[in-house]
Amino acid sequence: MALLLYLRPMPITASNLLQELQERLPSLSPSQGLVARVILADPQAAAVNTVEELAKRAGVSMPTIVRTCRSFGYASVRDFMVALAQSYATYGSHLHRSVLATDSTADVSSKVIHGAMASLRELGQSLDAKVIDEITDRMAKAERIDCYSVGSSSTFIANELQSRLFRLRVPSNAIFDAHQQLVSASTLGPRGIAFIVSHVGRMPYTLDAARYARAHGATVVAMTHPGTPLAEVADLVLAVAGPQDPLRPVGTETHIAHLVIIEILIVRLAQKLGPVAIHDLQHFKQLMHAYGFEGNGFSNVGDNGDKSGDGTQSYPS
Repeated sequence: MALLLYLRPMPITASNLLQELQERLPSLSPSQGLVARVILADPQAAAVNTVEELAKRAGVSMPTIVRTCRSFGYASVRDFMVALAQSYATYGSHLHRSVLATDSTADVSSKVIHGAMASLRELGQSLDAKVIDEITDRMAKAERIDCYSVGSSSTFIANELQSRLFRLRVPSNAIFDAHQQLVSASTLGPRGIAFIVSHVGRMPYTLDAARYARAHGATVVAMTHPGTPLAEVADLVLAVAGPQDPLRPVGTETHIAHLVIIEILIVRLAQKLGPVAIHDLQHFKQLMHAYGFEGNGFSNVGDNGDKSGDGTQSYPS
């Protein structure tokens, strides 16, 4: 009688698990491919996710997670995750959390893009519509909205918010100077809003400005990472739990999420302000187009689309 020996495939060594995931990606089943892409997009986060969390992120069932881990030779999800963490520690990039030193341009592009897409999916699942409506309700009634920022990334976001508010004729300022933030906080009053953008959410002078604004009756809105001291001080929190970046406090995914939240706030605010706000936005777009800031360059036309015909510029009214 022949004796048949069934040998379990040897697990991939921990040091090259990330590389193996990348190489085997084209040959995996569609559902296991989804799991592998989520892991490769953010191996740090995947290594600490529960089976349920990882399945939710990948849009698959929990048994699919188990089957994927076993297909790489690991007896349990836990063993797979330990190997994943070790692999990232050995080969993880210091330029981007999911990029390997041996990755091609196509690999880098795919990982960065899929990482951004995964972060936006998580944002869509975590955003609280009630908080958005509460913030925009207060914005619509505010006498002034001052946008505070900390650092270059936050300042960009605060300036973007202020610019969008300005186009809706909402009195607003963008302030990055610590002293001026305190002056602003002392003058906002009960119908004012201090909108603070700080992913880290721990700078002492910003926390002082937030407390001072609240003490004077203003609403404090914070766009920050969950659980920061700033989140605890604020009246309303837009929590963005973006993945860690190897080099910067605020990574690209978090930056994109901030911009998307600003877009949601402004669109919802415009809805609440009504037809006048929509008309203004359309008018400003026509104005920018006529002066060459948008479209195909300077256009010698007025609001009615007619050229002046006399060699002079017809300025939009």
